[in-house]
Order: sequence, then C-alpha cells, then structure tokens
Amino acid sequence: MKEVILDTETTGLSVKEGHRIVEIGCIALENLIPTSEKFHCYLNPGRKVSQKALEVHGYTDEFLSTQKQFKNIVDEFLLFIEDKKLIIHNAEFDLSHLNNELAILNKPKIKLDNVTDTLSLARDKFPGSPVSLDALCKRYRIDSSKRAKHTALVDCELLSKVYINLIDQKEPLLDFKNMDNDKNDLELKKNNKYYKKVIKANPDELNLHKTYLKNSLKKNFF
Repeated sequence: MKEVILDTETTGLSVKEGHRIVEIGCIALENLIPTSEKFHCYLNPGRKVSQKALEVHGYTDEFLSTQKQFKNIVDEFLLFIEDKKLIIHNAEFDLSHLNNELAILNKPKIKLDNVTDTLSLARDKFPGSPVSLDALCKRYRIDSSKRAKHTALVDCELLSKVYINLIDQKEPLLDFKNMDNDKNDLELKKNNKYYKKVIKANPDELNLHKTYLKNSLKKNFF
C-alpha cells in the first residue's frame, strides 16, 4: 500500500487574499514505512510573503524570487502523488492552496476522498486536547527539536511518525548497532544444550551429613 505524506508552506493563510504556495514536501510510504522516494521544491509565488508567514517558515522574498514557479513543477508533482492516498495534517488548508494553484493552470483538482486528514484523526482520538503537530509529537515522544521553523520536508518526516501512532501501528525502530549482538545471542540460545541434572546423595553421604549436623552445629534453643 503506497501513501504520500504531504505538506506545504505558503505566503499567508487564505487563497481568497491571493496567497500562494512557496514550498511543497512529500515523502512516500510503503506499507507505512517511509521510503527514499521524496518530492521537494521551493516555489516563486509571484507575490510578497506576509510577515506572519515569514515568522513561521523563514523564506524571504529574495530567496523565493530565484525559485521555479508552480507551473514548472506541476507535472512532476502530479506524477509523484498519482494513485496514492495523501496523508496531510489539516488537509483543508493544504488542499485549498494546492487546488488553487491547479485551478490557475486549468488542472483537475485533488479530490478530498483520496486524502486522510491526521488533524481529524487526532481530534477524534483526543477530543478536547491540543492536536497540533508539535502537540502530537510531544504526546508520542517524537523528537521535534529540528523543527526550528515550519519547513515542509521536516514536517513530513514528523507527520509520518505521528500518523502510524494515530492509526495504532507500532513504529519500526531499527537499531543496527545492536543487530549483530542480537544475532549472536540467538545463535547461542539455539546451540545451547545445557540442562540441569539432579544428583542424589548416596547412603554414606547422608550418614556423614547427619553426623555433621549432630556434632558440629550448636543446638537451637528457640
């Protein structure tokens, strides 16, 4: 089963105010395990970044002005997500911006029925509790220290770990450092022919033991 963790960063909150996408990040999952297949790009939005958005992701107008436009990467992006379920945190926000960009180019919109919103999953699972990505990382003890700014690819990496916890799947933890030791321990257990043998005392040994108890130990008056 192939899925894609997806996240975007934008110039501001609302497409109705003309805000555009400045970054797209995607990581493909194979049977819930992150793969090396990734899609990532910065985009020239053709407008200024709002001050609030700048504080969130840190991408300046000067930096973004040198990047490609959405029309230059749209085909590659659509090919990457084709026939895959999308996993998005707060899907309404990301889809509104993605579908706006697609509409500008007269491309078909991304359908909501092919999307799993982890924000909705978290609200159902933890009603009344904070369900931001940071809050969920804290709940599941996921290290989010490298999330100094909200960048799409870092957020995708964190969301992939949050997602498998939300759907009650155990995250695979590979400790390559200890694998050799574990293998050796397994071999030892497999080849170990040790067993416990009970040796009973003979009559002479029993008599010696009784004599020792009688002559060598003080009487117990208690």
